Amino acid sequence: MTTIAFIGAGSTVFAKNLLGDILSFPELAGATLRLHDIDADRLETSGIVAHKVADAVGATPAIESTLSQDEAIDGADHVITMFQVGGYEPATVVDFDIPRRYGLTQTIADTLGIGGIMRGLRTIPVLLDLTHNMERRCPDATLLQYVNPMAMNCMAIARASSIATVGLCHSVQHTAEQLAGDLGVPADELEYRCAGINHMAFYLEFGRRTGDGIEDLYPALRAFREANDIPLRGDAERSDGGVEGLSDAVRYEMFERLGYFVTESSEHFSEYVPYFIKDGRADLLERFGVPLDEYPRRCERQIAAWETMRAELTDPDVELDVTPSVEYGAGIIHSIETGTPRVVYGNVANDGLIDNLPDSACVEVPCLVDANGVQPTKIGAIPPHLAALMQTNINVQELTVEAALSGNREHVYHAAMLDPHTSAELDLDQIWSLVDELIAAHGDLIPPFVSGERLGAGS
Repeated sequence: MTTIAFIGAGSTVFAKNLLGDILSFPELAGATLRLHDIDADRLETSGIVAHKVADAVGATPAIESTLSQDEAIDGADHVITMFQVGGYEPATVVDFDIPRRYGLTQTIADTLGIGGIMRGLRTIPVLLDLTHNMERRCPDATLLQYVNPMAMNCMAIARASSIATVGLCHSVQHTAEQLAGDLGVPADELEYRCAGINHMAFYLEFGRRTGDGIEDLYPALRAFREANDIPLRGDAERSDGGVEGLSDAVRYEMFERLGYFVTESSEHFSEYVPYFIKDGRADLLERFGVPLDEYPRRCERQIAAWETMRAELTDPDVELDVTPSVEYGAGIIHSIETGTPRVVYGNVANDGLIDNLPDSACVEVPCLVDANGVQPTKIGAIPPHLAALMQTNINVQELTVEAALSGNREHVYHAAMLDPHTSAELDLDQIWSLVDELIAAHGDLIPPFVSGERLGAGS
């Protein structure tokens, strides 16, 4: 029977969603599920939730909880990563507070920018320790990688490990559903083709299936943009339980300028480019509805609500509501185990998939999944201006990965100086000083081979 290891299973809500998806497949209902986390309390909570999910869908899996990574992955067929190194405190707080003193503000800081660089430096070594352990204990397993910064992490794994890996995100399918909502089109009628890098992939084709073929929906999206100065989507929870609209003006603006719609949300995308967040430009923030410090606010809401949420999830008298999610993980496992073909969007090594991006890049492309595993499809060349924009992000990703793999601290400074948002706000002396402060503040969260003395002074 299939054995699935969840690394970081203390991410209880996310684990609940994946467990519900997995156990809803009859062929996986008897799987062995091994839950692993380094936080014993959260692991215990997730174990209780796993049993309740199984009961809710009528499944009879073998559920094991362990604080030992070795026990979790030994002989596993599939390993799912869902952890955050350093958590909210101290890591996220440091990533936002120190740059803010330099006048460098951020929204999410989990993918690119100075926050994404630091998250990559503290996450890549942990992931590589895991993959090297997998090489010893489950070398034929598939790693379903959900941890950010997605592109940096997958790039490092591809360079330094033999484990079969696919990076998974929900931005492609979530954005498609949001656009369907904007246009009043049923999401199940959409037909699209998307490619690029994680959080900066674009819908090269975006249409709707009709009785006469495929209707191009881009003209309708342009009309929607013209009719709505700042399109909103209501998915930001307020502390009072209500919902406030997050602006989608940034990516609709980029759609107008580039001709293609990007997959990641406006609050994410605003910090991948130098156009929207500028010190002293409150007019830009207001015009495009950019929510500075959005990720810390989300973390604080989740932390404040955790005890109440845990009580509800673990209450023996309360049945869990298990509804299908849009995550790809369960479908991938089902396809590999049963041979059922399906297409997902995965983050994989480029290796000629997108002709005008470096082979070393991690790209997000449609992938066929069946008993042969995850098989990326070749896209060819994408529009040159899209490739050029992606390259500005790939530069930062590659240098951060190089710093983590080689131990050359100088490349941390190089990554920061080439980052679009950081370089638009700070001069070189400020960038070097900021990196020094962040590395010092991270302490043991960054391995000594990166946090030691500079290999050469940059200023």
